[in-house]
Formats: sequence, C-alpha cells, structure tokens
Amino acid sequence: MTPSRKTLISIVGTTAIGKTSLSILLAQRLHTEIISCDSRQFFREMKIGTATPSEAELRAVPHHFIGNLSIAQDYSVGDFERDALRKISELFEKYDHLIMVGGSGLYEKAVNEGLNEFPDIPPDIKKNLIQEFEEKGIESLQERLKQVDFQYYKQTDIQNPVRLIRALEVYSATGKPYSSFRSNQLKKRNFLSIKIGLTAPRKVIYDRINHRVEQMMSQGLLEEVHSVFPYRDKNALQTVGYKELFEYLDGKISLDFAVEEIKKNTRRYAKRQLTWYRRDASVHWFDYQEIEKIEDFIDRRLNEVD
Repeated sequence: MTPSRKTLISIVGTTAIGKTSLSILLAQRLHTEIISCDSRQFFREMKIGTATPSEAELRAVPHHFIGNLSIAQDYSVGDFERDALRKISELFEKYDHLIMVGGSGLYEKAVNEGLNEFPDIPPDIKKNLIQEFEEKGIESLQERLKQVDFQYYKQTDIQNPVRLIRALEVYSATGKPYSSFRSNQLKKRNFLSIKIGLTAPRKVIYDRINHRVEQMMSQGLLEEVHSVFPYRDKNALQTVGYKELFEYLDGKISLDFAVEEIKKNTRRYAKRQLTWYRRDASVHWFDYQEIEKIEDFIDRRLNEVD
C-alpha cells in the first residue's frame, strides 16, 4: 500500500453508545493503534467524568491523546489538529490503518477535513463578554448567540459559556457569524477516511447514559470533582458532570438533584452530538450491536483501497 492509501477509520456517535469498545476491537483486529479525539479525555484529572478508557482497555491497545494534558493547560482545537496530524503521520510509517474515536465532533472534523482560520480577537471584546457572563448569567449569552448566529446556536452546547463567548467574540470582532468561519471546504489530507457512526433507539441511548452516570458516581465522580474544584473556571471543566457537581459543592442544589441534572444534560448533549454527525453525509451508520456488519463493511472498503 502506498502512503497515499493509508486509511484513518473514525468511530463517531453519541456518548455511551459503545465507541470505545468497538475501537479497541477494530484496533486489535487490524493490529494498529488508536487516536482519541475526545476533547475532555485529554485531561488527566478528569478520568471518571469523561469515561476515559479503563487501565485494562488502555493496555489492550496503545492510545494517544488520553490523559496527556493537565486542566491547567489551555489547548485548542487548532492545537489538536496540528498535534494529531503529526502523530498520525508518524504512526502511518508503521501502520496502514489507524483508528480514531471520540465524541467531540469539531475535533474529528479538524483532523479529517480541517477548519478555517479564525480571526484574531481584541482582548477587550473577550473581557467584556466574560464580564457580561459574570453579571447577567449564561442566559444573556445564549439569547445573544440565538439572535446573531442561530445556525451555531442549534449545533453547540449552549450550556457551555466558553463556546458561547468564543462564538460571540468572533461575531463582535468581525460582524460575521461564527458558523461562517467553519468552512465546508475540505482540506486535502494524505490519507483516506472511513467514518463509522454508531446509533441506537433513543430509549436505549438514554438508558445507557443514565446507567453510565450512576456508574460514574459509584466510581468516585464526586471526589474527582472535589479534587479539581480550585480549577473550576478552566475551560476543560465547563462540561456536563462537573458543572452540576460544582453547584452541589457550592450548596446550591442537593446531590440527588445534581445527579439527575447530569443525566438530563448528558441526554441533551447526546442529542446535539447526533444532530452534528447526521449532517455529515460521509458517515456510514450502523446499529451499535451490528459489530459483524461493521467489520465486513470495513473489510470491503479496505479491499477496495488495496
């Protein structure tokens, strides 16, 4: 196989759908390694709340970009695009096929298709938006984004103030919606891409999410959140599972209510993930239990490549 026929197999889908187990199975079958594009599993202090693969799973197959950063570090999607492409190029010296897996759609897109260059933002714009968030709350940012960039409003996690502020600062600096900078024009990569999407009936997804949250709590999620409490303003921690338990630790809500909020907000996040991936016509969808069909499909596609 020539270098231009190297193939990156991406496993996408909602949280708790079974992407990790499938990626390990495929990596073992193809005798290769795994690139994680889960933007929260990069951070070593967030193992439980991000459902980081277990020690046994990490031993089963070499993984990259898991626990490689601290939450004290700033790390953008542009940083990941650069680092992941470098690592992929390095690994393709050894392997013909690689597996990439994760629930962060923007990070997957950055590797496979690239992202547009975003403009530089004057510091005062971001400072003013942060001040607005602190004084008026997240609802003010949500309403502003809804008015100026409804397309991105429908796609993003509107409970994440970091993403809201980023979109609004781009609009404030340029007068153009943030979504307009996310180009549909693909960047040419020196590898082929196969995208496998896992799906299930909504009730199954929601049941799996609820079970995972209960599992996380029993594994010590509350203790993990308590340990990162001093860093609560960091970008990495503006995510489901941590925000709700920070409110509990602040004494604003009960623990039972916080857990139910985690379940509810994770279900909402899964819905947004599915909306994101459904827009990508290159994803080949399978029921999460159709493992043999997925293997057969990949075999056929790889044979076509060869």
